[in-house]
Amino acid sequence: MCPLMYYYAVGCIFKHPRNMGVQKRFRHGQILKLLNGQAVASQDELRRRLGHLGVRVTQATLSRDLRELRLVKTSAGYRPLMTAAEESSPLPTLARALKDFLLDIRPAQNMLILKTPPSGAQPLAAAVDSEHWKEVAGTLAGDDTVLVICSSRSACNTVHKRVEEMLR
Repeated sequence: MCPLMYYYAVGCIFKHPRNMGVQKRFRHGQILKLLNGQAVASQDELRRRLGHLGVRVTQATLSRDLRELRLVKTSAGYRPLMTAAEESSPLPTLARALKDFLLDIRPAQNMLILKTPPSGAQPLAAAVDSEHWKEVAGTLAGDDTVLVICSSRSACNTVHKRVEEMLR
């Protein structure tokens, strides 16, 4: 296991040991072990690989586990939302995600459509959500498109300007 992933795993699993059962802790460890070993393209593939290890899990539980472990789907498989190297980076998460994934931005009334390369929409939507902007009501992510829904047209203009500034 690479050192960064090891420290990330230890931090995730033992962050709240009193609130986490033994089975859940074991499952989280197996998930991180599988993802460190090789790229996993989908939750279904990850669920099947866990099954081969004797860990039975539903899609809903796996989705919760991935969220709790702060893992996002990238073109290279599931990865931590923020690694130790990125934490020391001067770029905030959203600015980094915009520079890494954003290809085009189009306003549409009170919404912004963000175009990304294939598999780039989910990490970008997660980064937008993590900003907790009051103007953003929510995001929807497909494979290569993020729909940012704003509370009004003026809020959409404000968010659009912020995104443009982060790209400079």
